[in-house]
Amino acid sequence: MRLPGELGQAVRAIDDLKGRDILVLDLRGLSEATDYFVMASGTSDAHVRGIAESVLRRLDQGGLRAYHVEGLSGGRWVLLDFVDFVVHLFHPETRGFYQLERLWSDAPEIKPGA
Repeated sequence: MRLPGELGQAVRAIDDLKGRDILVLDLRGLSEATDYFVMASGTSDAHVRGIAESVLRRLDQGGLRAYHVEGLSGGRWVLLDFVDFVVHLFHPETRGFYQLERLWSDAPEIKPGA
């Protein structure tokens, strides 16, 4: 499935900076809060921050600003809320600890670019 507009741009920004284990979950019908979760890992706190800044910059250039940003200064888990989708960027240890994929295991996974 081809990802729509800004969601696709966010995933490409993550991929361009070598984000790992990129996952897009379709939460439509499962959550009132947002339509999609994007999850990816960086290799270090600095890498996670760099990916997050790249996503913010790319979407801002297209006229979409994050409604809410959390964790950017730390880089262990950065949350970028764009209302229709939320990007979660993790340090690998943090992603393994919280296991959001398991929490939302009933959500269909979308393969970016498929």
